[in-house]
Amino acid sequence: MFTVYALYSLKYEKIYVGYTSNLEQRLLSHNKLGKKGWTIKFRPWEVVFTEEFETKKQAMKRESQLKSAQGREYVWKCVHEKFG
Repeated sequence: MFTVYALYSLKYEKIYVGYTSNLEQRLLSHNKLGKKGWTIKFRPWEVVFTEEFETKKQAMKRESQLKSAQGREYVWKCVHEKFG
């Protein structure tokens, strides 16, 4: 099982979209354990969207959709629904 997720950094007003087979561990990496990469600069992150898929290929396809202009618009809509 794979999870596509969107994160939001309230402090920096940034969004991030990714996929993983272990969401709990991935969030720990984004928020605490990670030592390099884009997300460490904008901590802390909160989950604003998740969606489950059976295969990695399906998850990767959905991740790409969410990274498109329309997809990012949808993620921002999720952010505004959660944070106002």
